[in-house]
Amino acid sequence: MAADPTTRTLISPAQLRRGRGRLLYWTVLAVVVVTFTLVFLGPLYWMVTGALKSGQEIAQTPPTLFPHDPQPQNYVDAWTHLDLAKLLFNTFYYATGAVLFQLVLDTAAAYALSKLRPALGGLILAMMLATLMIPAMVLIVPQYVTVIDLPIVHLNLLDSPFAIWLPLVANAFNIFLLKRFFDSIPEDLMAAALMDGASPLRTLWSIVLPMSRPILGVVAIFAVTAVWKDFLWPKLVMPSPETRTVSVGIYAFAGGTPMNVVIAASVIAAIPTVVLFLIFQRNIMSGLTTGGLKG
Repeated sequence: MAADPTTRTLISPAQLRRGRGRLLYWTVLAVVVVTFTLVFLGPLYWMVTGALKSGQEIAQTPPTLFPHDPQPQNYVDAWTHLDLAKLLFNTFYYATGAVLFQLVLDTAAAYALSKLRPALGGLILAMMLATLMIPAMVLIVPQYVTVIDLPIVHLNLLDSPFAIWLPLVANAFNIFLLKRFFDSIPEDLMAAALMDGASPLRTLWSIVLPMSRPILGVVAIFAVTAVWKDFLWPKLVMPSPETRTVSVGIYAFAGGTPMNVVIAASVIAAIPTVVLFLIFQRNIMSGLTTGGLKG
């Protein structure tokens, strides 16, 4: 089949049909794919195999690529000694709350900016996006001061899940993603709903949200991974051992725990997010790449 003459590629179809061009193309492609695979999967492999090594072998120089005497007991020790069940439950609880808060409040903000178009909405969106240029470390001190003495009501939110949930709600990136998706919904549907007497809230619930499942899934996954991987903020606002997240808990027990057991705990802590990505990777890609609606 003839190639589309309007398609522009780095290597022309005529060069790919030649023996040398085909060989060079597949060689370069294979090298690039293998290199990136090793870069991304290498640390995961090192972590999984390190958790199966003994304490002496994991400290050995030079390191070994394969465990000489695999010890699956390290995973059992990590689960029991570090109380991973409690840490994983805490993290899952915080992640669930973060998902609910972001889906409700960020969706409402994005819908208002996209479809209701309030006065100075463009300025508000620009100011929100400008916050993405501020390094996260700069916000740690003012956020912590706010958490220990919440303005107006003067509440101390330390060891409260709201200390994690509330800062995550003000997520300009997620609001921007949702707004861009809502912008792609045809105005004819909104006008038809208005003519049928639907209120803006009814339109959001019955029309916008059912059509926005891909991007809502992306926001939910981003919220889960943000809570799961965060370390510094939960360490500051969750000082009690009973309220620690999994990352903070592993760090707290690392001092008196063998390194191979700590690595095994890290593997267990990483499994939920890896499984979540493998299950919903298609939804993530479709939600991020959907820029318009077919119809």
